[in-house]
This record gives sequence, C-alpha cells and structure tokens, in this order.
Amino acid sequence: MKASDFFALPASLSPFAAAFPANIPPWEWLKRIASALAAHVFDQPMRQLPPGVHVEGFVYLHPSVIVPHTATIIGPVWIGANTEIRPGAFIRGNVIVGEHCVLGNACEFKNCLLLNRVQAPHFNYVGDSILGNGAHFGAGVICSNVRLDQKNVTILLPGGVVVDTGLKKFGAIVGDRAEVGCNAVLQPGTLLGPRSLVMPLTAFGGCLAPATIAHSRQQVTTLPRRD
Repeated sequence: MKASDFFALPASLSPFAAAFPANIPPWEWLKRIASALAAHVFDQPMRQLPPGVHVEGFVYLHPSVIVPHTATIIGPVWIGANTEIRPGAFIRGNVIVGEHCVLGNACEFKNCLLLNRVQAPHFNYVGDSILGNGAHFGAGVICSNVRLDQKNVTILLPGGVVVDTGLKKFGAIVGDRAEVGCNAVLQPGTLLGPRSLVMPLTAFGGCLAPATIAHSRQQVTTLPRRD
C-alpha cells in the first residue's frame, strides 16, 4: 500500500515534495510533517493581521489567504494560496495546507497535511491526519486519533494483514475527493480510498475501498404524544 494509492501531492506543495515520496505507506507521511516544516525556511515577513488573530512561532500565510477577525495559529504552520480560515479556527502546530482549502469555524487542526481544495468547514477535528485533494468533511466530522487503551494504532489491510504503524496518534488517511457526512467519526487509523464516501452519523474504522460507500442504518420509531 502506497501514498499514491490515495492521493498525489500537488504542485502547490512542491516546497515539501522531498519529504513526501509517493511510494511509501501513507501513514509514513504523518511522521514527516514535523521534519518537513523544521527544514523549511520561514523568511517571509508576516502581514498585518486583524487584532483578534493570535499567532505564535513560525507561520507562513500566502498573501491571498483569507483571515478572519478571530483565530489562533501556532506554528510551525504553512498555508497556501486562496485558502480561507474561518472564525474561531484553532491551528496548533505542524500543519501544512495547500491551495483553495477551507479551515472552518471552530475547527481544530494539528499535525496534519491538507492537499488542495480540502474543505473542513464546520466544527471538525483534524488531528494526525492527511486529507487528499478535494476531500470534504460535513459539519461535526471528527478524526479520532488515539486508541482508548493508548496502544499503537494498527491497520487491518485487505487480506487480513495487520500493520503496526508505530504511531500512538493517528487519525485518518482520506483519499482524493473522498467525502465524510455530518457528525461521522473516523476511528484511529482509518483509510478512505479516493472518491469513497462515509454517510452521516457513521462511526467508521478500517479500510474503505475507492469509490465505495460506508453507511449504517438505524431504526427510527415514532410514537404519539401522550399530553
């Protein structure tokens, strides 16, 4: 299983191309985000930002990035062209974002790589995860990134092979143009293939093949009111 099975690093992120080869497992990219940012030279002066935006550490914002009146950005962070940061976003270290993305209101981003045109617009948690080109999260989608027993995150690959990723924190690998519906939870170590879809309110873990839908049906019962 290779990163190229899920996504292609876009030209907008060419400054980091050496850190993210296409022929290694995608979860190995997670281990390289911090070192990629540590090796990057942040030599562009920070532009004037609204007074309600708190910035710490090494942060690069392309001049076209839309910045709200309230947000917290703790470096190292690199955000590409025409991306929109919405009010209340919390971006807290080791975050790389491509072009034309949405970092939504009251969303949190930590140790993650977002390729181009990613939308995480409302109340999302994206930690220790990679979101491919054109990936979309509905409101309230959570990337759960830690097992309850605190053990390393493992992945059950097709064919029954179990891989120990060596990571205590690992959210999700989301392929190009994959979508996750409102209030779904992606369990630690989830792999979503390109153009796959997780339906709303679904708790999903494991591997979802490309262009495949994951859904769960709940029975809804209606009763007359007694008052």
